[in-house]
Amino acid sequence: MGNKPKLVFIMGPTAAGKSAVALDLAEAFPAEIISVDSSQVYRGMDIGTAKPSVAEQSQVPHHLINIRDPAQPYSAAQFRGDATVVIDKILRRQKIPLLVGGTLFYYRALEQGLSELPEADESVRQAISADARQQGWPALHANLAKIDPETARRIQPQDGQRIQRALEIWRVTGETPSKLNRRQPQIEFPYEAVKLVIAPGDRAVLHQRIAVRFRQMLDQGLVAEVRQLAARSDLVPSLPAMRTVGYRQVLQYLSGEVGYTEMVDRGIFATRQLAKRQLTWLRGETGLTWFDSSQATMTEQVRGFLASNGLPTGL
Repeated sequence: MGNKPKLVFIMGPTAAGKSAVALDLAEAFPAEIISVDSSQVYRGMDIGTAKPSVAEQSQVPHHLINIRDPAQPYSAAQFRGDATVVIDKILRRQKIPLLVGGTLFYYRALEQGLSELPEADESVRQAISADARQQGWPALHANLAKIDPETARRIQPQDGQRIQRALEIWRVTGETPSKLNRRQPQIEFPYEAVKLVIAPGDRAVLHQRIAVRFRQMLDQGLVAEVRQLAARSDLVPSLPAMRTVGYRQVLQYLSGEVGYTEMVDRGIFATRQLAKRQLTWLRGETGLTWFDSSQATMTEQVRGFLASNGLPTGL
């Protein structure tokens, strides 16, 4: 373990302050930032994904941001391949890779690898989407629970994207996702990951931050950003990019499905649900060191922790 090159995972729920911590650390350590965010990969989705500003990206090198058009789905396997290439380049520059973001499955894919799952089958996906329009995603989730209870327990009844993928795997292969995942090959992670979690100790603080940030996004022009995306005929609502929390609720508003006030309430609620899922995931992981982002001295604590773990503060 000690001879492996070190990198840092900066994990946590949405709106917890991970990006600010990463920027602070990049000033204290010779580091570059790798985004671990399934939505920040998309060009033209800046406000609603809380993408680092142009100034912040010029301050510290950022990677895996703006690398896909929203019409191009991006998978965990693609992230793993892209991130591995970037990590090796950063290490060759004698810098520390700081992996920052809330798409927690990407961390697992990077560290543990992925099982061999089938490629997307558009005809199967369309059939599942048609079923969802008729029955609703909760009904399809109930069907999934009968087929693969283990997978269904990890998916919310309204999480159409993950329900669709699980059912797609079963229909294409005839085997459940949980059974295929148990065949995942054991790999040796060639790095030593120092794993941090940034989160307020009080959930009420996180809920307040989520509400404030969503309203700030609206003030910054989120509706106009989504309207520009919606004007493209190729960006259909079923695409992963268009299902992103916040974007999905604004699309409902633009289509006339809900009014402005309800859109705001839905956006905040969906973000809180996302944060809850992220925290549940993190509490089930081991080897993590938690830092309370509501404490004024948190960044100093993180700096000291990393220095005590042998990360150099200068070259």
